[in-house]
Amino acid sequence: MTPGIGIIILAAGLGTRMKSDKAKVLHEICGRPMIHYVVEAAVNLAGPNVHVVVGHQADRVQAIVEKDHKVRFALQAEQLGTGHAVLCALPGLGPEIHDVIILCGDVPLIYSRTIEQLVADHKTHQRHVSLFAVEVNEPTGYGRVLFDAERQLVAIVEEADASREQKAIRTINTGIYVVERTFLDTTLPELKADNAQNEIYLTDIIAAGHRQKKKMGVVVGQDTDEVIGVNSPAELQRVEKILRNRLGENY
Repeated sequence: MTPGIGIIILAAGLGTRMKSDKAKVLHEICGRPMIHYVVEAAVNLAGPNVHVVVGHQADRVQAIVEKDHKVRFALQAEQLGTGHAVLCALPGLGPEIHDVIILCGDVPLIYSRTIEQLVADHKTHQRHVSLFAVEVNEPTGYGRVLFDAERQLVAIVEEADASREQKAIRTINTGIYVVERTFLDTTLPELKADNAQNEIYLTDIIAAGHRQKKKMGVVVGQDTDEVIGVNSPAELQRVEKILRNRLGENY
């Protein structure tokens, strides 16, 4: 366990593109709900200081997670965006938590060691916010990471709000962050749903940090498979194939 670290896993969505009435994080990969893999990676780092944000089929998701892991839960009764989801979980964090890792329940291939490396980089550089990003050839559908002329992190713009020039950027947000607790506490309640989706975007903490001249940085991962988000049956099949290859012939 890493002292002073809490983890929030966003797992409240239904996932309409899955074309199923089952909560997205309960769809199985290699015989286990995808949320299992994310929670397992999180517990390896933070032990019981893991908070899963549930919403759609909250009782069912909680019951399935609790079969294997002792974690905590926060209810997002209305799905008002990723920023709102984190806001729902913040009151449950203990006073000993100094930095908060934010993970996505539909990104099941992330390794514990990758998160650990992100935390180490965050602490080494004494940042308020550290973002995990990757570079891809086809960034359509992802939030783009914006830098200024000095390569300082400025903002993340979602696909629906991006200009034509911004859509050409290949550095994308993975949805994985390490954020100083006090910065989250003060910044999240100030965010507005002023965007195409009318949601409170967690990504807006980056623009807020830039305005406040907070110390922020990006760690660019090399393995894009680790951060594949599952939003459709095709992506579910792709992730299962990758995981089977990881597990090897003995699976």
